[in-house]
Amino acid sequence: MKKGWLIALGLLLLGFAGAFIWYQRQQKRAADEPHGTALTPRLELASFLITDIDDDHVTMNMKLLIDNPLPVGFKAKRVDYELYIDTAMVMKDSYRKTVELEAGDSTMVTLPAKLLYKRLNYVLKQLDKQNVDSTVYSIRSTFDLDVPVLGQRTFSIKTDRKLPTLYLPTVKITDIDFGKIGLKRTELAVKVDIGNRNKIPFNFKDTHYTVSIDDDVVAEGDQPEPILIKEQSVTPVVFPVTLKPGKFDNVALKALFDKKHTKYLIEFRSKMISKDGNSALDDSQIVNRIKGTLADLKDLKK
Repeated sequence: MKKGWLIALGLLLLGFAGAFIWYQRQQKRAADEPHGTALTPRLELASFLITDIDDDHVTMNMKLLIDNPLPVGFKAKRVDYELYIDTAMVMKDSYRKTVELEAGDSTMVTLPAKLLYKRLNYVLKQLDKQNVDSTVYSIRSTFDLDVPVLGQRTFSIKTDRKLPTLYLPTVKITDIDFGKIGLKRTELAVKVDIGNRNKIPFNFKDTHYTVSIDDDVVAEGDQPEPILIKEQSVTPVVFPVTLKPGKFDNVALKALFDKKHTKYLIEFRSKMISKDGNSALDDSQIVNRIKGTLADLKDLKK
């Protein structure tokens, strides 16, 4: 009995000794690494997809690879994260779904991000003044653990990825022409300028657009073929739009007698495809909205 107890104690001591040696080696690796990730999970930005461009915010999804090199698993009930472009923070949010990883395992998570358009535009203008072709996108994350791992209740990770400086495409209406007007069918041509300040061209594909007056959809149209948007230029595009049956009279009356108080919303939905195969941007589902009152339409050409 005593001999068995001594054997068990010896095995336990060997286990502690092995864990101590592993920990010391990981500490040395952490000291040698630029970001010291040997003792913490590793974070890598795989891609980001734009899903919405509004006049006050930009919504995107960031896909992150989380790798756990530790000999024990962990479970985080919340992840706080910040997004930096160059050195300027443009977004701060929390991911409140549980992230659980076994020892030596990895997983992919999608973090939603909502960026204030004015803040993002200010940062991009500063980079444009510096004539910067590419910049560093950084994500700083803090994991809130259910159970401490290696004596830590939280751990922070920072990941950097250098990518081409991305300027958001702009859509500006320059004219709206009435074509065939009829009781059953009225056709319009919406002329827009699509601006691209990037040094790479891209395509808009599977474009769908709607026109709403006072929250009522009155017209819509589709452009399934790719639209080439040239680099560092403004590309004029004409979108054919069909007014829904019975909507013309109501729109005409509001345009004549109440245009100052009648709101319009033109929404463009399309898939963004980069010409150079940039995986960080491909398949971004862009929703671009232009809104105002009918009285504003006369100023769009200015």
